[in-house]
Amino acid sequence: MGLGRRRRAAVAVAAVLALAGSAVVIHRVLAPAEVSTVARVGWPAPGTPPVGVVGRLPAAPLIVDGRLRVYAADRQVYADQPADARARVTPFWSYRRWPARLAGVLAEGTTVVSRWSDGTLVALDGRTGRVAWRADGPAPDGGHPARRTGAATVWDPGGLAVGRGADGGSVLVVSGGGRLRGYALADGRERWHAEGDRSCRTDLGTTAAGQAVSVDACAGTPVVEFRDVTTGTVGLRWRPPAASAGTTVTPVGCLTPRSRCRALRTAGPGAAAGRGWLVGGGAPVAAPALDAEGTVLAGELAVGMNGPVLTGWGARTGKERWRRGDLGRVRILAAQPGRLHVLTEGRDLVTLDPVTGAQRSRFPFTWSDEGFAYRPGMAYAADGYLAVERLREDATPDDDDQGWFLTPEPVLLAAT
Repeated sequence: MGLGRRRRAAVAVAAVLALAGSAVVIHRVLAPAEVSTVARVGWPAPGTPPVGVVGRLPAAPLIVDGRLRVYAADRQVYADQPADARARVTPFWSYRRWPARLAGVLAEGTTVVSRWSDGTLVALDGRTGRVAWRADGPAPDGGHPARRTGAATVWDPGGLAVGRGADGGSVLVVSGGGRLRGYALADGRERWHAEGDRSCRTDLGTTAAGQAVSVDACAGTPVVEFRDVTTGTVGLRWRPPAASAGTTVTPVGCLTPRSRCRALRTAGPGAAAGRGWLVGGGAPVAAPALDAEGTVLAGELAVGMNGPVLTGWGARTGKERWRRGDLGRVRILAAQPGRLHVLTEGRDLVTLDPVTGAQRSRFPFTWSDEGFAYRPGMAYAADGYLAVERLREDATPDDDDQGWFLTPEPVLLAAT
């Protein structure tokens, strides 16, 4: 009997030790963690690719300083280089968090800001991948809308924008859950905060004049607030003429989708066309040339289709400056300083000078033998590059990624 008791005790001890070992493994696997893998080689030189399609990628790139490409994964932000590589290559640096999910990425100069589902903001030095600073921020609204390419995370990061204050410093503006925060981009120090009702306030982004823009519809009729990005002080509350409940306000002419915007477009519920407004230091100024949906602000000109003719108008005066009837109907993909990118029905990518309408480059926008039977999805332009998602022509939003994207590497990157 003594031997039996000793055997049972030994089995019990072994079971406890095994359970303890499992607990350690579970803790190591499930505990919150971050893994930072920094660059092991020097900062690359800017690329000088020939004009044309540069490469084909499985993920949407964010171009940093013309040297680096930054991508978003579910729980990771990472970079490769050079910017003009034909395919995605071994990461230059990588930063991973768990169990939080990546909600948005923004690049300003060589600083790459990542926003996570738990509200944490992590700024990385794009030159090395090292963590520059961390800060607590408001949790992002909504879920995780990005598809496989991560384009929505890096090309249109909701609730994340940057503006330049009167003192010349860059301010990161972050919103979520009715909370609005301003952080010094240099060190992550919170400079100001504002509270609101998430059910009736929408934060749009920043203006080129150094303002954070929000729409307050808590009293029914929307009012647009312009807040100084440096201090958080509201300097102007503007009610769009003829505005009513349901009026929408959309940023136009932004350096990135939500940052340093130079115009707004307002539209009432069910309206066929809206009204365009230039924004600066004072009250918005009517810009009828921006009224039509699909018209973009490229430099000082409003550019859109006038029937079958691509036309540029003075944004303030509405006076026609140039027209291009030789291109046929085109889709405006993106604009960046000095470049306007349009896609013809024959899938030629044409880059124009937005001031004169003169052609800078033109080439077939496809890869090898993959053909032209695709529909353009999200697009992004910076540092002379253009990246575009290619979708299946018959794709619908309900399709999974395989049915949505044209190929496993659907993003084309071009130098223009």
